[in-house]
Formats: sequence, C-alpha cells, structure tokens
Amino acid sequence: MQNKVDDLVKWLKDQVSEANVNGLVVGISGGIDSAVVANLIKRALPNHSIGVMMPCKSNPDDLKYANQVATAANIDHITIDLTETHEKLFTTVTNVLDQHDVHNVEKDKLADANLRARLRMSTLYTVATNHNYLVVGTDNAAEWYTGYFTKFGDGGIDLAPIINLTKGEVREMAKFLNVPDAVITKQPSAGLWEGQTDETEMGTTYAMIDSFLRGETIPEQDRQIIEAMHQRSAHKREGIKVPN
Repeated sequence: MQNKVDDLVKWLKDQVSEANVNGLVVGISGGIDSAVVANLIKRALPNHSIGVMMPCKSNPDDLKYANQVATAANIDHITIDLTETHEKLFTTVTNVLDQHDVHNVEKDKLADANLRARLRMSTLYTVATNHNYLVVGTDNAAEWYTGYFTKFGDGGIDLAPIINLTKGEVREMAKFLNVPDAVITKQPSAGLWEGQTDETEMGTTYAMIDSFLRGETIPEQDRQIIEAMHQRSAHKREGIKVPN
C-alpha cells in the first residue's frame, strides 16, 4: 500500500509540473473517495493543496464528516455554501420553462441533483483559477465503469488519481492513510437528496461491481444491472463528439 500511495503522490507531482501550475484542489464531500484524494494531494503538495466543502441543501452530517477528513489530513480547507445560489438558479430556470409551458416536472429531481454537482464543479474551477491549481477528481473504478457520476459535474475534472482503484481498494487505502473510521464505515452517498445512497440508487453493491471488474462470477441480475449502467453511460466516458 505504501508503494501505491507513493506512486500516486509522484504522479500528482508530475502532473502539476507538466501543466506548469502551482497546486491542486479537491472537493471534500465527507465521503471516503474524496477523503483519500485529499490525503494524496496534501502529501503531493503540502503547501499548495486545498480542500473545498460545498454544502448545497445537504445533510449537516456531510459537512461534519468533511471537516473531520480535512482535520485528519491537515489540509487547508474552506467552505462555500451553494444552497442559495442553487435555489436561485434552479428556480430561475424552471420559472422560465413554466412560462413557456415546456417544464417537465417529473425530471426536476434529477435536474436539481445534477445542477448541484455542476455548481460544485464551477466552484472548484473558480478556486483553481484563482490559485493556478488543477482540479482533482474523486471517481473510483466502479463509478467510472458504471457512469455513476454527473457529466460536467463531479466528472468535470483535470486529474483522476483513483480511477483505477476499486471501491474496496479505496477503502484499504483510506485505512492506510488514517482517514477517520466514521468516514470509512458510513454508507456511500452522493448526497443528491435526503436518504439517498449510492447502492440503493444503482440497484447493486460496490462489492458486486468490484467483483465484476475483477472478472469474478456474480449473480446474473447484478451483472445485467452493471452492464446496463455501463452501456447507458458510455457518452460520459467518450468526451465531446465532433464531425469527421
């Protein structure tokens, strides 16, 4: 594990050098993935790394866990509350859709959640531009394969250091990096809405996805769910398409 951490820290340093920037920024959600990345960027650039907490209609516990992560990692951090900004923008958009009678209300829940992710992305890039930093993402191998991220939201990043790690490997790295136990053991959630958890929304577990990615045999129902998610989310991994 020490070798894995050292390799990722060196990779982050190399990326900063190649891009000719000053440092790295990550959004700290209070989850295990961002906790690991916060520790990695702190090790890579102790004096030029920053974590940003961005509550947005969020469970107060998320900010509590995020602060525990930042304190344990000893990383500089700030909190930017996006709740009011999100409410203003979402209401403005939906009001105009209402006025033109083109508002699909049944899509509001997803649109609301995606807007939060994209506001966080915009916030991170604003901070990054202010410091001449790169934005570091927190997606792991399971999220990348299934497309369990918001296009141009948490998927809008410069670097993806843990994208080749399964959720289980991220958990092992978190233990090695002394991430608080409460963060390691809590149910994974993107905090998209009250009571939301990743595994309930996906219809399968990270353990199943990890096994699938290792080429192991898993129940047929889980395999079908994982493959369907992969196919539906192909556009997220392909980038912008242009004419020949």
